[in-house]
Amino acid sequence: MSDVQSTQESKKIIVFQLVDKEYAIPVSEVRSIEKIQHITRVPKTAKYVKGVINLRGVVTPIIDLRSRFGLDAGESNDHTRVIIVGIQDKEVGLVVDAANDVLDVAIDSIEPPPEVVGGVEADYIGGVVKLDKRLLILLQLDKILNTL
Repeated sequence: MSDVQSTQESKKIIVFQLVDKEYAIPVSEVRSIEKIQHITRVPKTAKYVKGVINLRGVVTPIIDLRSRFGLDAGESNDHTRVIIVGIQDKEVGLVVDAANDVLDVAIDSIEPPPEVVGGVEADYIGGVVKLDKRLLILLQLDKILNTL
């Protein structure tokens, strides 16, 4: 008999921080991770759209995930990063407090989101990853970006 565990499927994720929670998105949807730079405000956009940046010649909209999730606004610091993600032919930057890790997680360690979850971000949760004592909230980027 063959060992089923040896062929266990895994998924690469990028772990980042917002306030005191760790979130994750699939590496396949991430184009790059950048330091925060000058953001040009755009009038009459949603409150969570910070503006646009010129990233290597491409004008890229920037979303403040804290604001998108209804969290308290934070100050940018040396750890603040912009995660450039691409989904459905859109490229968007997500402002996060820190980008922590790139991890391989077993597909079977990803659990469906709990049915009773409070907070605005509940709509954006694709699952919860259990790693030792860490719980990572796996986000669904298509839901976060669907109003852009």
